[in-house]
Amino acid sequence: MSALSVLPVCVRAGRGLLRLRAETMRCLSAGERPTDGLAQAILQQKLQQQSQAQPPPPPPPEEQQDGERSEEKKQKENTAYAKKIVLRLAGLIGVGGAIGVVYIFGTNSVDEQGRTIPDEFDREPVVVQQLKRTYKYFKDYRQMIIEPTSPKLLPDPLKEPYYQPPYTLVLELTDVLLHPEWSLSTGWRFKKRPGIDYLLQQLAPHYEIVIFTVETGMTAYPLIDSIDPQGFIMYRLFRDATRYMEGHHVKDISCLNRDSSKVIVVDCKREAFSLQPFNGMALKKWDGNSDDRTLYDLANFLKAIALSGVGDVRSVLENYALEDDPIDAFKRRQAQLAQQEEERLTALSQQNKQGLSLGSITSRLWRSKQQ
Repeated sequence: MSALSVLPVCVRAGRGLLRLRAETMRCLSAGERPTDGLAQAILQQKLQQQSQAQPPPPPPPEEQQDGERSEEKKQKENTAYAKKIVLRLAGLIGVGGAIGVVYIFGTNSVDEQGRTIPDEFDREPVVVQQLKRTYKYFKDYRQMIIEPTSPKLLPDPLKEPYYQPPYTLVLELTDVLLHPEWSLSTGWRFKKRPGIDYLLQQLAPHYEIVIFTVETGMTAYPLIDSIDPQGFIMYRLFRDATRYMEGHHVKDISCLNRDSSKVIVVDCKREAFSLQPFNGMALKKWDGNSDDRTLYDLANFLKAIALSGVGDVRSVLENYALEDDPIDAFKRRQAQLAQQEEERLTALSQQNKQGLSLGSITSRLWRSKQQ
């Protein structure tokens, strides 16, 4: 072996020793054992050699790529086919349902004996008959929901010798007199508002009390019985008596068969009396607070109207139409009136005292002249 061939080997060995010495010094300065740093360096060198030795993975062959593309295409075709099937089934169900509706609601009505009742469509072709009867049925049903059940919701006022109160009070049930509450143990329950008994007792002699609620009769009837055992409430109207407008159940005063100038509506929603805004009072929605005193104040307010003999209640209620809380506004005005009355009486008493003192002086002068 020549000296030239041995020289590169010696150089590489020297470089390795230098790297080993540097690694050992680094480990010693870091407080590590030299054997750990040497093993780690050898392991890293082997990993680098293996990563350089492994060639990159070959690209997938063209046949495999074509197979994947065909699989994706097949999945898309299957999805489109499934959508077509679903749409066709939905169309068939819709057409079948429409035919069934026309057949059920487009057939002539029958009487108790099972005989067909003739109508205005009998002379039309059969298909036209069915379609027109179906249209008329749904039109009448929609009208029943939108319009009140009758243009005359209350009977005529009582005649003598019976007593007819001069005013009519229309009360909402939910969130005015009662508050619905739900719990896991009891389900839905209705809480009675403080002051209901006082309100009914105080106003029954002056008002024809009517419960007009957006609840159904099945729900509201037993509730009314529970809050009015003495029978102060004269009439009961439910959701079917309202007029459905723009998503709200509106209470049309013109259908009550009463003089509108004598009707007061109490509700927690202004939309309920939107057709006659000056006939209504919008109270704040009761949240179930047991310390609430609103009904006591309401009874005093309405009793004051009745005792004053107001000819048209709208002239009074329009003063509170823009108030967020008309009862609170009434109490403030009552306090102001009481203060003004007290000031007037104080001024009057002072005038009387001055008059008395002047009179006494005059009488004394007159007596002195006579003497």
